[in-house]
Amino acid sequence: MTKVTVLGTGYLGATHAACMAELGHEVLGVDVDAGKIAKLQDGQVPFFEPELEEVLRRNIEAGRLRFSTSYREAAAWGTAHFLCVGTPQKRGEYAADLRYVESVIDELAPHITGPAVIYGKSTVPVGTAARLGDRARALSPAGEQLEVAWNPEFLREGFAIGDTLRPDRLVIGIDPVRPGRAEQLAREIYATALAAETPFLVTDLATAELVKVAANSFLATKISFINAMAELCEAADADVTVLADAIGYDARIGRRFLNAGLGFGGGCLPKDIRAFMARAGELHAHQALTFLREVDNVNMRRRTRMVELTREVFDGSLIGARLAVLGAAFKPDSDDVRDSPALNVAGQLQLQGASVTVYDPHAMDNARALFPTLDYATSVAEACKGADAVLVLTEWQQFRELDPADLTGLVRGNRVLDGRNCLDPQLWSAAGWTYRGLGRH
Repeated sequence: MTKVTVLGTGYLGATHAACMAELGHEVLGVDVDAGKIAKLQDGQVPFFEPELEEVLRRNIEAGRLRFSTSYREAAAWGTAHFLCVGTPQKRGEYAADLRYVESVIDELAPHITGPAVIYGKSTVPVGTAARLGDRARALSPAGEQLEVAWNPEFLREGFAIGDTLRPDRLVIGIDPVRPGRAEQLAREIYATALAAETPFLVTDLATAELVKVAANSFLATKISFINAMAELCEAADADVTVLADAIGYDARIGRRFLNAGLGFGGGCLPKDIRAFMARAGELHAHQALTFLREVDNVNMRRRTRMVELTREVFDGSLIGARLAVLGAAFKPDSDDVRDSPALNVAGQLQLQGASVTVYDPHAMDNARALFPTLDYATSVAEACKGADAVLVLTEWQQFRELDPADLTGLVRGNRVLDGRNCLDPQLWSAAGWTYRGLGRH
């Protein structure tokens, strides 16, 4: 097995480190945040991801995984270094902020004295890998013996463990003028997945960088397409869920990601498509991605439409309305509230005069930190008590399975607004509730 370092222990890095150890490698996770490192070393995951804490603790106890704040120690630990830091959107711009990626190179490279490979996993603008390679070799005593390759991640929050241990494909971008250790070392590291016949694509650096943002842009486009159809369905008195079923039977289209509703959020899709547009402009290829601007616009309009739909239910005014919002995370099986449509809508409803109480199974602390002025409950029942309407804005399984009869005695008004089209309209209507969904009559 291989000695591996993982540089950055946020969502991506902590998951990758734990899973590399699960595969049998000896792993050192590195981060400049001493508090985060202490928690991880103690087996505590600072965010919610199903199964991750068990995998983390199992491998710490087995001696295959530990954590440090020392880049000098990382350079001496092994020859395979995975760069897993964040690339957030720049403040006031569409472009990606690469300061954390560049900082890792600047801190690590001077300590690398022999042959080694830095595998970038962070989502970066195309052209970044080649530039970082030059930067790393200029800083490192190893010089030309240091390679920078790119190995994009394809994790889905809520399914990250499976996506890492059993990926649907592996992509390795290598520098064509330095065909050294990067491919062979990657094959050794991912031997288990390759033995399971996982597709292994070896590309140039630029193609590997583009794969992740191209995939995210396609998914974002598909989601915004069905949400645009939802807008049309509302105007034409049609049902977008039936429309999605009908076109989803076409094998060329498929049914996945054709669920109309509040749209996408989180820390990846929104900032990735914006950074993609910004980079295309820098490459003088801006016309190739102009459609992504409308994808972004459609997505953001869904939040406004949810607020409008709620106001319609209350005859045009939300002043004094008591609303229960079920969901704060941007998606189920996650505590991530970055660019969360649910929280965005909850905040807008409050600004329009409503009293808003939020409940989420796992995202309460993060939501409270981001939107401290909202009210928060500890259960569905507490959130719904005395409410004039219930809004389902994140499709957690426990919300999908709600029995309207259980809430009837708690609420003040039997109104349910389904922001994810995840409830059964007939069930709720039969129970005496007024049901409204997005793109449904």
